[in-house]
Amino acid sequence: MPGGRNFWIIVLSLLVLNYVLMAVFSPGQKPSVTIPYSSAQGAPGFTQMVDQGKVARVKMEGATVTGEFKQEQRYPDAEAEPAKNFDTELPTPVVYDGTALLDQLNENNVEITATPINDGRGFFTSLLLGFGPVILLVFLFIWLSRRAAGGQMGALGQFGRSKARRVEGDQTKVTFNDVAGIDEAKMELTEVVDFLKNPQKYQALGGRIPRGVLLAGRPGTGKTLLARAVAGEAGVPFFSISASEFVEAIVGIGASRVRDLFKQAKEASPAIIFIDELDAIGRQRSSGGGPFSGGNDEREQTLNQILTEMDGFETGDTVIVLGATNRPEILDAALLRPGRFDRRVTVPPPDKEGRKKILQVHTRSLPLDPDVDLDDIAAITPGMVGADIANLSNEAALLAARRGHAKVQRVDFTDSLEKIVLGAPRGIVLSEEEKRRTAYHESGHAIVGMLTPGADPVRKVSIIPRTMSLGVTISSPDSERTNYDVDYLTGRIKVALGGRIAEELVYGSISAGAESDIQQLTGIARQMVGRWGMSEAVGPIAVIPSDAQGPLLPGVSEVSQATQQLIDSEVKRIVDEQYAQVVTLLAENRDKLDSLTERLLEEETLDMDDAYAAAGLTAPRAPVDVPLNA
Repeated sequence: MPGGRNFWIIVLSLLVLNYVLMAVFSPGQKPSVTIPYSSAQGAPGFTQMVDQGKVARVKMEGATVTGEFKQEQRYPDAEAEPAKNFDTELPTPVVYDGTALLDQLNENNVEITATPINDGRGFFTSLLLGFGPVILLVFLFIWLSRRAAGGQMGALGQFGRSKARRVEGDQTKVTFNDVAGIDEAKMELTEVVDFLKNPQKYQALGGRIPRGVLLAGRPGTGKTLLARAVAGEAGVPFFSISASEFVEAIVGIGASRVRDLFKQAKEASPAIIFIDELDAIGRQRSSGGGPFSGGNDEREQTLNQILTEMDGFETGDTVIVLGATNRPEILDAALLRPGRFDRRVTVPPPDKEGRKKILQVHTRSLPLDPDVDLDDIAAITPGMVGADIANLSNEAALLAARRGHAKVQRVDFTDSLEKIVLGAPRGIVLSEEEKRRTAYHESGHAIVGMLTPGADPVRKVSIIPRTMSLGVTISSPDSERTNYDVDYLTGRIKVALGGRIAEELVYGSISAGAESDIQQLTGIARQMVGRWGMSEAVGPIAVIPSDAQGPLLPGVSEVSQATQQLIDSEVKRIVDEQYAQVVTLLAENRDKLDSLTERLLEEETLDMDDAYAAAGLTAPRAPVDVPLNA
């Protein structure tokens, strides 16, 4: 619009264009000097040079006279640049009575002309000077009028263009070698890569590769990395976009972007379309008549267009759609049917061996100290996915640099893990009494974990205050668990109760420090009763919803007040039974509790071997001295 930056840039550009054209097509003027009308001394003036026969012709316009010498003159002295043309100003009496001047010019055979003496302009130059600015202004007003008339449609056209980021095959540096810990998912995608490389092999036998592959898994498991690795292995263009980028306030824009995206992909065939966070537009469509349902909803319009485009693939189209979501259970059934997203590839969190391989990938550029055992680090990071492990490796390297270490040490990894899980250490100073109480609390957790059969081994105990707590006890299994039995779950409840009971045993009172422990053990007990059927009184009935279900979804219904009371009583019974057992356990092992507390007060942080030694016990697994990645 006029007044905007773009408007003035256009105006300035047109003026510069006009100036450049004039400079190119105009031959320019010859050098000219200014001389006085008459001179009494020094260099001669105009009248003297006329008498000397040096002036060839002149043109007079009012008091201004321009002329041309017969030969180039150096004026006013011999050091001046030679000039063929000159100009001068006539005195006022001469202007009004120029008879004497005319007689002088005629006597010396000076031509008096009506055409400009020093005008290098030709026809084209005169045309540019006379009509160029007008023509430019006309074109400018035409452009403004068209923009005003079609601005809205032009904006809609820009909105309708796909915002997908395109990466060419030779620019994609990610391959399957950069993806670790999810071998099962890589194997399922190998066929997709082979089809993109050799589509004729499958088409010759009448086979049809899946048009869509859905990658489902927790955030950070490597779904986007897998999609980029498929494009890198196949060497084909990769169109990446988030599903939320399709949706705009104007209905129909998302569908237009979908059409444009698929058009670009087909033109670049073979190619890969990667749609991240597919659940943003692919969730189940509503069949109700509410204000947010119906065919005019922008999200539904976009989903319908995706369904249509995936159905519209021709036999020869080698375009594969990779979708990624964290919530596959909420996707629309029409999206998952054969012919669209034919395959579902689950990308699970890595197990211990998978975490070790991921660590090897992310630490291959880090100088590791010999005390770093990637197998041991993988064991103390259960539940972490690829993104978490990449962040852990980076934090360890940054911490080692801040500490001035020449290489990244094991303590850098463990301290970084504590920082990620619990937050950075707080700069507070605990009193001796509060510090001792915290030490007894954490020692209670650790002793119960060490002495309870089947409980996860204790990896680290610390009483350094952090963002979320005054101390921490880290436990993790040696091998990955895929199923939880009753003994293991009750063991976790016992470990959570250990801190509170240790305080009660030593001080005869309890504190608020067990808040998170109580929340954790209550959650475990409720799920044992309401989801996993581990209560004889309730039986194998689901009475509370799972994480992926709401209270109104199939499999879970509203429970009666009597059933809710039964659930609460069973949860309390399970916790009370474990409470009594932990009281007995710590009372019988009070010496171990005191020994570990004293050592913890001295060191503040104890690793696995030191913690078990302080309690007078043997660690269930000794760490390996030689790093496995050496």
